[in-house]
Amino acid sequence: MEQTQQNPQKTQFPTEEVTLPSKGLLYPEGSPLKKGVIEMKYMTAREEDILTNQNYIQNGTVIDKLLQSLIITDCDYNEILVGDKNAIMVAARILGYGSDYDFNYYNPKTKENEEVKIDLTTIEDKELDESLIKNGRNEFDFTLPSTKILVTFKLLTHGDERKIASEIRGLKKINKKSNPEISTRMKHIITSVNGDRESKSIRDFVDISLLARDARALRKYIRKIAPDTNLVFNFEGDGGYTAEDVDIPIGANFFWPDATI
Repeated sequence: MEQTQQNPQKTQFPTEEVTLPSKGLLYPEGSPLKKGVIEMKYMTAREEDILTNQNYIQNGTVIDKLLQSLIITDCDYNEILVGDKNAIMVAARILGYGSDYDFNYYNPKTKENEEVKIDLTTIEDKELDESLIKNGRNEFDFTLPSTKILVTFKLLTHGDERKIASEIRGLKKINKKSNPEISTRMKHIITSVNGDRESKSIRDFVDISLLARDARALRKYIRKIAPDTNLVFNFEGDGGYTAEDVDIPIGANFFWPDATI
């Protein structure tokens, strides 16, 4: 993060420029996010009020409310790619409470929790393969390994994630025993099947013709190429136990080390 000169008309607090993992390459022309950086202000008591707002906590919007309050760049929050949002989230934690993050990790060998300390400034972005980007569009090609069907897909934005969550809630109201998350996500991720971009065709394909092994291969490929922040750590615990690429836990204490919520 590089410190920038604050705009007195925009904010009376110092700000920082955060580099996005996507480098802005997947945003449409004219989007402020196309620059590959986003300007954020330092956290204040106002943001601590957001972190402890019980309504935000209960409905699961507390992180989004926090980030929206911190972002100075005049952009559409729903347009932000999920991987870029993760980088913004880490930057928000550093700007608010510093780079040291302490948490407990369960050691299955000793059957005890052990304290882990991570310097968040050492977290690196995944390397972006720019050769896969065509015409600056958020769309990629993938041939399903079993059926050899060519699909195109997009990387999800915050707005996409909201639509998916809403659709899943609606489906579960119809059938409480259903678990439609994977298929619903595929319907939003895939943008064409053998050149057919009709929404009904894509949904029918996912429901009828998309083999589980192909869906898994597509998800694995997306994880590989998607610009993001590496929110993982390697654990070396007592008793000689080690674990690689463990997900860093993101909870209330991530944003507020003294939180009791």
